[in-house]
Amino acid sequence: MAKPKRRYVCQACGGVSHRWQGQCPDCSEWNTLAEDAPETVFSARHDLSSGGRAVQFVSLDQPVALPKRRKTGLAEFDRALGGGLVPGSAILMGGDPGIGKSTLLLQAAASIALSGGHSVYISGEEAADQVRLRADRLGLGKAPILLAAATSVRDILTTLGGMPPPALLVIDSIQTMHSDQIEGAPGTVSQVRGCAFELIRYAKENGVAMVLVGHVTKDGSIAGPRVLEHMVDVVMSFEGERSHQYRILRAIKNRFGAVDEIGVFAMAGAGLEEVGNPSLLFLSGREEQIAGSAVFPALEGTRPVLVEIQALTVRLASGATPRRAVVGWDSGRLAMLLAVLEARCGLSFSSAEVYLNVAGGYRLTDPAADLAVAAALVSALADRPLAADVAWFGEVSLAGEVRPVAHASIRLKEAAKLGFTRAWGPDGGVEKVAGLNYGTLRLLPNLVDRIVGGS
Repeated sequence: MAKPKRRYVCQACGGVSHRWQGQCPDCSEWNTLAEDAPETVFSARHDLSSGGRAVQFVSLDQPVALPKRRKTGLAEFDRALGGGLVPGSAILMGGDPGIGKSTLLLQAAASIALSGGHSVYISGEEAADQVRLRADRLGLGKAPILLAAATSVRDILTTLGGMPPPALLVIDSIQTMHSDQIEGAPGTVSQVRGCAFELIRYAKENGVAMVLVGHVTKDGSIAGPRVLEHMVDVVMSFEGERSHQYRILRAIKNRFGAVDEIGVFAMAGAGLEEVGNPSLLFLSGREEQIAGSAVFPALEGTRPVLVEIQALTVRLASGATPRRAVVGWDSGRLAMLLAVLEARCGLSFSSAEVYLNVAGGYRLTDPAADLAVAAALVSALADRPLAADVAWFGEVSLAGEVRPVAHASIRLKEAAKLGFTRAWGPDGGVEKVAGLNYGTLRLLPNLVDRIVGGS
């Protein structure tokens, strides 16, 4: 029998190397290679074309009862999931430490348990009494949730196999789980991948909706191999700033629904509270008109959210290097927009520091925010406040054109519902909304003329 070959697996990307080195050749991360279980020549050349059991096929057009989604009792959680939990699905939830992942899942498990479902919460980081203390603080002490503190996947699956399958299974967290059949410490690539595979197989075979809590790296991505994200059905990210009360649950991957739906929560003393109208949360405190403030109707899936974009320009002495600081938006897109304003509109920001902030800690990825950002920048540079009842949206091209964006009518309806009487955007056959006057802008210089001219 041939001598087993050593192999080293990157803890960041899962790349395999047959010799140890300081830097991973695939992702260029340093000191991430760890020795994995040896792979024998026999297993590498093993023929799998025979010796197995036959797989049963079903016809796609055969009438079969589809799995019914189960409501979690949290409407915002159900919205982000696409309508509720699908039996037999595996959900991976990531987020910064202390953001509220365990709190949200404990509230969902309690809601299902109180409605007659069977909820199991297994913690690998806290003792059962610690979870019970948190439940008492949240007012969920009387919920019939089955709690356990365990890290051995063999023990967990053996215990679950001797009881009826639960409606919801929470594993907090997958990085703390380990299998005695896999070499390596908990949290390594081989352990995370192997443990997740066994737990997902149990969920699929028994029709259990399972949520795996995942750690995140310092840049916000889910820790562990990317193959873990491919193994699960839904990948969710719980976002928010600790200094702000709001939290956003965003679906990055969803095999059972749209990936652009979000759920909005607010952290309170009794846990996470649902925010039915997040626009009121992000627009609070706009009593006075201040230069550099523009309102943008963003769109998250089918939900419109009005957010405030704030800009500030500070003139510097000649020769000083200006600074560009952005919070909640893409810094590269800000640089592009400043170049367009200078090249197409004749506005000079080269001798001024530019600060841009999306109020409330909200993060924008919608390209339709270009026009609102441009309006805030021009208002700050000219020191002319924008009208408080005006909303701005539209994508700006390098030629200075204001291009149409998707779902303009939904954005306008949300603005009208919150008392806005005017809106400016692209010309593209936008449906009129009662109680709101909509004006079109074809070029970016038209925006500058209206702000500077005061019309």
